Amino acid sequence: QVQMVESGGGLVQAGDSLRLSCAASGRTFSSYAMGWFRQAPGKEREFVAAISRNRLNTQYSNSVKGRFTISRDNAKNTVYLQMNSVKPEDTAVYSCAAMSAGVGQIETIMSRYNYWGQGTQVTVSS
Repeated sequence: QVQMVESGGGLVQAGDSLRLSCAASGRTFSSYAMGWFRQAPGKEREFVAAISRNRLNTQYSNSVKGRFTISRDNAKNTVYLQMNSVKPEDTAVYSCAAMSAGVGQIETIMSRYNYWGQGTQVTVSS
């Protein structure tokens, strides 16, 4: 089992940058593919980005591609989401998620993730 805590959220202006972190407990962090999801007020949770165990494979939603970068440091049990050129429509609660996976596997389907953090609020003002 893995527990995760997100940090780095806050209030920023459009065009700014922000880096979210998700720190995981346990010795088996490198066994999990990781993902970031977000939920805006009144909307369903949606996929943002995912990264494989070996960091070689990543995938992004069309809405963030080219602006956000997912990365992970298996030695620090941490996954990151670098958010550049943020927009008001990026306002949401961002949550990290973990799933048991093969070395190069990534996943965009929310229901396939086993473990979730509590989330961190990101608010982008115009």
